[in-house]
Amino acid sequence: MAGNKPKFSEGEKVLCFHGPLMYEAKCLKVQLKDKVHQYFIHYSGWKKSWDEWVPESRVLKHNDTNLQKQKDLKKQHELQAKAKRMSAKIGRETPDKKDIDSEGSRASTPLEKTETPLLKGQRSQKRAAAPTPAKSVKATPVPPKKNKVDTYVETEEEYLAKVEIKIRIPDELKSWLVDDWDLVTRQRKLTNLPAKLTVEKILDDYVKSKVNGKGTSNAKDSIVQECVAGIKDYFNTTLGTQLLYKFERLQYSDVIKENPDKKPTDIYGVYHLLRLFTKLGGYLAYTPLDERMVQLLQNNVNDLLRHIVKNHNTIFNDDDYGIAPPEYQRKVIC
Repeated sequence: MAGNKPKFSEGEKVLCFHGPLMYEAKCLKVQLKDKVHQYFIHYSGWKKSWDEWVPESRVLKHNDTNLQKQKDLKKQHELQAKAKRMSAKIGRETPDKKDIDSEGSRASTPLEKTETPLLKGQRSQKRAAAPTPAKSVKATPVPPKKNKVDTYVETEEEYLAKVEIKIRIPDELKSWLVDDWDLVTRQRKLTNLPAKLTVEKILDDYVKSKVNGKGTSNAKDSIVQECVAGIKDYFNTTLGTQLLYKFERLQYSDVIKENPDKKPTDIYGVYHLLRLFTKLGGYLAYTPLDERMVQLLQNNVNDLLRHIVKNHNTIFNDDDYGIAPPEYQRKVIC
């Protein structure tokens, strides 16, 4: 329910939800209908035929915070598309149900709040897709049906209550995550890059430990390989926006510039991989996976975590971190 005064004014530059994504727009008109403020929106760069009346709940202020949220939504949308392709490929080679470890299950678990929260404003996938632009833009959504004003917007409580695929972090690894947080955020240390044992090497070693080694392929081997390929994609896509502490962002920017031909999996190591696993369940909750695919992914990820525990003596090293130089610390503070 809106108050007497509208939050947005005519001519104001805003961000507006259309489907699961946000777009830059301009508020052309304001009206109060059924005690709810509505805004006649023009999407920047789109034909006037896509101008529409929307409720106040779909409009956000055009500021840095919401622009970052817009970018995060786009990233999440891309991740969903990747996961859908991965699940379709896995589904063609899925073993019989008896081959699936029945350990995993879905759990209703609120998304963990971290320094870079995962798309707090994520919208329902059932909403209409975005319009077709008048000129070339990055997104190419499917036009929605022109209908009466859609007043439904998923609440924060509904978003946080979504079913999440539960990834069990072993207790032995939780202590490493706590130490990692302390070393970076409190002691002002950075992981030494490139890591002695990169994410790419850790995951490749895991695959080698699971495949039959006979030069032939079977369904289980294919599933392991597809799951690991998916984890690499998630890591490379989310590292820069979701897996870094604020103190590390300058280091990330520098190391990517210095290694333009390398992916993050070829530079970063186990600590950032573990950070991914604390968020992975939330990412997968928004992918179109059926229960069987969920169990396969969940069981393979949990098995990978057990592999890391088993080989912790070679994966973790005492000199994985170094004290950030004074010049670096000054740049971060400034």
